[in-house]
Amino acid sequence: MGERGAVRLESLTRSYGRVVALDGVDLEVRAGELLTLVGPSGSGKSTILRLVAGLDRPDGGRILVDGQDVARIPPHRRAVAMVFQDYALYPHLTVLANLTFGLRVRRVRRQEAERRARAAADRLGIGELLDRYPDQTSGGQRQRVALARALLREPTVYLLDEPLASLDAPLRFATRAELITLHRELGTTTVHVTHDQAEAMTLGDRVAVLDRGRVRQVGPPQQVYDEPADVFVAGFLGSPPMNLVPGGGVLGGADDVTVGVRPEDLALDPDGPVGAAVEAVEALGSETILLTRCPDGTRLTVRTGPRPGVRPGDEVRLRADPGRLHRFDTASGRRLR
Repeated sequence: MGERGAVRLESLTRSYGRVVALDGVDLEVRAGELLTLVGPSGSGKSTILRLVAGLDRPDGGRILVDGQDVARIPPHRRAVAMVFQDYALYPHLTVLANLTFGLRVRRVRRQEAERRARAAADRLGIGELLDRYPDQTSGGQRQRVALARALLREPTVYLLDEPLASLDAPLRFATRAELITLHRELGTTTVHVTHDQAEAMTLGDRVAVLDRGRVRQVGPPQQVYDEPADVFVAGFLGSPPMNLVPGGGVLGGADDVTVGVRPEDLALDPDGPVGAAVEAVEALGSETILLTRCPDGTRLTVRTGPRPGVRPGDEVRLRADPGRLHRFDTASGRRLR
């Protein structure tokens, strides 16, 4: 048997007709960690969760949970709990009935089921909602109900499929903090799928970046951000994304090398070696994003502080932090050491 809560995917494949959803995925989720899966739509994130949960079957490969291959084990016999983006609550049942439904199906006595449900609800701050119906609660409250229902299964693995996607920005920020606290308290292995880069970076002990059914890179969030494995990760992770210049151009380099620099690693400097014209200024309050164009046509995005004192049409000089330049092989896209 493997370590309790550990998940391992080996050469996992899944296709839907001609569409390849997963193309030989190898991925390990360590016991007790929170791993975030991030990538564009269609990259295979949710497919991985559905396969681990047993809602779908792989075409090939193995799914190991606690060292046991669960690919042929039905969902209700797997020690996993999944929280969906749309919450999947029964609209005709009260919050309490939604929470106890799964326990009652598993033949837990009503009194015990309600005791557990009330304890889970109190833990997530929804104890006063137990007599309401889902349509009488807010989106954030329904999300907490879905999380409480998952808690009641007492699984070894939690699978969260974009659970914060439908919340507004302030509530999403607050709920992220609550998820981090909850994971710290429970210590249960968690796989969290998201399209939100900030969510992936702040929630995960590690982050896995997926693209077209393949894992491009796995590592601690800051490491993946600072040392992207290829031009896809470099261009995908970060908002605004990394500036990538084939051949190096104004950043210096060689024909077979693509040079990258993060917007925050470019600075306005009257003596800087790179001249550019400001095309647009995005004032975001605490920071400003400058969209610039160099004489050779290269566009560079610069992240600077508030009130930089420049306007569209101004000529500026830029300097890149030489220690923060990234180099990639142009042909393969892979990072050069």
